[in-house]
Amino acid sequence: MGSFWTRLFDLIAPRSCAACDRRLGESERAVCLNCLLALPRTHYAENPYDNPMAQLFWGQIPVERAAAWFFYQPASPYSPMIHHLKYHQQEEIGHFIGRVAAEEFAEHQFFDGIDGLLPIPLTKRRQRQRGYNQSRVIASGISEVTGIPILDGVVRRTHFEESQTHKTAAERRKNVKGVFEVINAEALANRHILVIDDIITTGSTIISFCQEVAEKSPSVKISIFSAGFTRS
Repeated sequence: MGSFWTRLFDLIAPRSCAACDRRLGESERAVCLNCLLALPRTHYAENPYDNPMAQLFWGQIPVERAAAWFFYQPASPYSPMIHHLKYHQQEEIGHFIGRVAAEEFAEHQFFDGIDGLLPIPLTKRRQRQRGYNQSRVIASGISEVTGIPILDGVVRRTHFEESQTHKTAAERRKNVKGVFEVINAEALANRHILVIDDIITTGSTIISFCQEVAEKSPSVKISIFSAGFTRS
């Protein structure tokens, strides 16, 4: 019956790949099989303690492990996938990314010992405009695969100055300084959390976020996951 309804809906409103825009097959979800296979994986989950993304945080925040699923470039064939997630209300893309990445990362025991998932929050205004927090949606896909709970209402974003997209590394750090606030430190105490973000470039947002978390809850352990990582 499910297959029947899927075929019927595809006939009425054909679904398309979030990356290449090709019509999706009945068994495909969000991204077609060709694009999924060709997606440039980082393979950082195989060595989450020492990789180019993890090295961004060395000496700045205490990080247990860090990995991104794929290499992201703004003009790449796969950038529409993130653009549709963030700006075109295609929430299902985030859930798909979380599920598939979690299944692949689990093969390398990346989630072992993680107690909770902590998505990078948006301001209330930005979340109302977008309809959802894309990092929270990615976390929901990871949670569905791993069973690790999402820690909501723990950290909030107090304000959002400007987009990070066209800023230098120094400007990015200044732009996100002091924008996060821990509102439930007890929920983090003596736990190993996995911070979830969509794209990491310089790491400035993550660093600001984790500095606030570590300061307010010194006993917390922090690891980091992002869907995409922009190589310099």
